[in-house]
Amino acid sequence: MREFDAPRDLVFKVVMDPKLIPEWWGPRTLSTKVDRMDPRPGGQWRFINRDSTGRDYAFHGVYHVVRSPELVIDTFEFEGIPEPGHASMETMRLEELPGGRTRLTIQSVFQSVADRDANLQSGMEEGVKDTYNRLEELLAKKK
Repeated sequence: MREFDAPRDLVFKVVMDPKLIPEWWGPRTLSTKVDRMDPRPGGQWRFINRDSTGRDYAFHGVYHVVRSPELVIDTFEFEGIPEPGHASMETMRLEELPGGRTRLTIQSVFQSVADRDANLQSGMEEGVKDTYNRLEELLAKKK
């Protein structure tokens, strides 16, 4: 859960715009390329992070619900942990708050405790924190 000093419509627009994804998605130490992003029910997405040595880390999923500006439900799979076929279901909710602020809440449901733990051990938690710091910076520029 994270609160942003930006209106919900703007937050939704920024997180769902494939042209803006490289500006905020993923840790600051990695670059991000949008391989595909079709934000509609049944549409697919795939993002690739690249480190300074040229190593790629790919993530992909399928959108199940896209309801602007309040809800996105999709699958999320890191192609390297622990092996393909271990996707989680993610629900992103955007709630309007007083003063033009937005609360973004993402809930991830893993297929098993082992899958959850593997994702946490991969550095996912730190990556998410850095991602939302970068999103906050981008939203401040877009306001």
